[in-house]
Amino acid sequence: MGQIVYAAGVPHAPGLVGLFEAAPADVKAVVRDLYGRLARELRECRPDVLIVFANDHLANSRVRTYPDFLIGMAAEHSGPYEWFKEWIGCRDYRVSGHPLVAERLLSGMAQRGLRMFGSRDNLKFDDNISVPTVLTELDTSGIALVPVLQNCTVPPLPDQHRCYAVGQALCDIIEHDLPTGMRVALLGSGGLSHEPGGARYYFIDEEFDRWFLELVASGDHERMLRELTIERMERSGSGGTCELLAWTVIMGAIGPCKGTTSGYAIHTDFKCGIGGVFWDLASAPARVAA
Repeated sequence: MGQIVYAAGVPHAPGLVGLFEAAPADVKAVVRDLYGRLARELRECRPDVLIVFANDHLANSRVRTYPDFLIGMAAEHSGPYEWFKEWIGCRDYRVSGHPLVAERLLSGMAQRGLRMFGSRDNLKFDDNISVPTVLTELDTSGIALVPVLQNCTVPPLPDQHRCYAVGQALCDIIEHDLPTGMRVALLGSGGLSHEPGGARYYFIDEEFDRWFLELVASGDHERMLRELTIERMERSGSGGTCELLAWTVIMGAIGPCKGTTSGYAIHTDFKCGIGGVFWDLASAPARVAA
């Protein structure tokens, strides 16, 4: 029986790495606090593996055969993929994978009626995995990584209800399919409001961002599932804001526990609102209490 010992949601805008030094001091302070806390708490909770749900930016699959969820099953994950290096502006990294956990995740989802795809080859990572890996120095932490890239781009998208159900299945897999005593951390990577390459490329919806952060920290999952629709996210940034569906997966896994928000910042060059949530598993149902 495994155990969820940590859960958080953070943005992964590429500017957080490549354009960080040019940002105003107050914005840099928010980023440092957000990712500094994430790095510190990940190490303190001593997980055996970190499972990260993040969106795929059309890099790993063809549009006509696009999986809703693609599990990285490699023994080692490296990045960023060559094509994205200049865009992200971050260093190379190598992180140990966890093939056993990836295999159990793939088979466990199928047994629970949720089909996913898996790849034993190294996936093509852009900012989705690269930004949190570099900013937390995950590659020096000794924590293994299992990335799950999800469809937040190609219609029909798995909506908030399906993503939440995936999270519930994930919790069941961790509890019943993983080795006894295995400690699992969860991270939703993506968002906040942004519209990559679209007509509103530099638009950031501060009102939506603050509403969303307060909502997901409140523990009111019924309201979240009712109000956090694809249509609502698309209004705040088409093709980008729906990355927040990754956070919905994590919320499904941990249940309706409360969280604390990080500071919030807007910097036009980041082209994305910056803020995160750290969930308090002690306030969750007993099945996931740390």
